[in-house]
Amino acid sequence: MENTGKKISRKTLNKSFHHWFYGHLTAFSQEHMQTFGYLTSMLPIVEELYDNKEDQEKAMKTYTAFFNTEPQLGSIIVGITASLEEARANDGHVDDATINGLRAGLMGPIAGIGDSLVVGTLIPVILGIALGMSDGGSPLGAIFYIIVWNLLGYFGMRFAYFKGYELGDKAVGILVGAQGKAIRKAIATVGGMVVGGVAATWVTVKTSFTLRNGSGKAYLVLQDKLDSVYPGLLTAAFIVLCWWLMAKKNISPIKVMLILVVVALIGVLTGFFNPGLKY
Repeated sequence: MENTGKKISRKTLNKSFHHWFYGHLTAFSQEHMQTFGYLTSMLPIVEELYDNKEDQEKAMKTYTAFFNTEPQLGSIIVGITASLEEARANDGHVDDATINGLRAGLMGPIAGIGDSLVVGTLIPVILGIALGMSDGGSPLGAIFYIIVWNLLGYFGMRFAYFKGYELGDKAVGILVGAQGKAIRKAIATVGGMVVGGVAATWVTVKTSFTLRNGSGKAYLVLQDKLDSVYPGLLTAAFIVLCWWLMAKKNISPIKVMLILVVVALIGVLTGFFNPGLKY
């Protein structure tokens, strides 16, 4: 590859970013995950940097390796490799192993930071606000969530992409070094606090289980006993159960929701839950 003095244009960088923004889950499968979305985002970069079709084909083969990370923050990896591809087109000191090694090494740390920051913190905060706005059946909450999430997602991903391109391989030290570990730990802590706060505010699980004597008078109301010992015990138990199923047993959120539906149905049929109980 003999090109020298090549510089990726702003137009091409924008095109590459939008390919990632709209197509990071293109042809998603368990075998390839986000590989094809990554390929589509790198295609404009390679086409601009190399005029020779053979060079373009050789460069694109670099990005056929397995790729999967948190897609919002993961756009920084796409920006970093765009910068590395530019360096490879200019001096040739960057090779396939360097690019693949770097992006493989960043997938895990970025996923950890992104899941804690986006899924564990940002989305629950926006949902909490949206739920409050939806009180009484108002559609404002749904409208608020759709608009705010899409704006934050788009401009956040765009910022990460161009910051990755600007930093290049210098970003590695920030993301996987001691500073990166501190960032992941801090975000995970904040994310746990946010999820706990949202759960305590919007999730309520109570039981209607009652034991009565022969005359029909209740002598044991289970919920009252639980509240006297540990208020919110059932709510906490269900939240921990959901976390355990997803985090420890790797059960998908959709399957967890189906399990909760089954538990609720059985609870109603046996009298443990009362569908008409006001929380």
